[in-house]
Amino acid sequence: MEISKLKKALSSDFSVKPATSSNSKPASVMVIIYGKDPTLVMTEKPQDLNIHAGEISFPGGKWSKTDNDLLETALRETDEEIGLRLSKNDVIGQLKDVRTLNSGFTITPFVSVLDYIPKLYTNSEVESVLRIPLYKFLKTLSKDTDPNHNSLQEMYALEHESKIIWGASARILKQMAAILKI
Repeated sequence: MEISKLKKALSSDFSVKPATSSNSKPASVMVIIYGKDPTLVMTEKPQDLNIHAGEISFPGGKWSKTDNDLLETALRETDEEIGLRLSKNDVIGQLKDVRTLNSGFTITPFVSVLDYIPKLYTNSEVESVLRIPLYKFLKTLSKDTDPNHNSLQEMYALEHESKIIWGASARILKQMAAILKI
């Protein structure tokens, strides 16, 4: 699927108000897809983090009181974590919120589809940046059979270069696979 069709498929209205649930912490991520042969950007977290150590995730993080809304959170965190400065105009849609199992975050995923991205730079919250061929990757979606991951009914795993993507990130990717009919 070419970029223009991909943009059309993933475009949606989005709200930018912070989450206000008393039993979860608001956070947001940026799902970044770029290039002629659509490539997905994900990050691998360092092993020494207190939460989400070693996990594969999207650039993003928890809402800060200095952020006007969750979209601003995703934009700020993307810039901080991988050095990619996006504007609100670069965002084309929003996926359904997902909740983390172990840390109690409710994550709002925003989507950006770009023609290209510049060189990326990581901060201390990111071990490495993964550039993953989107369609080939989404076809690896399968039920997660690891009992350590399986605390929700809808749990999926994807594999890229011997790395397993599970949990909230996998559920965000499952939404994309459904939208793109993969």
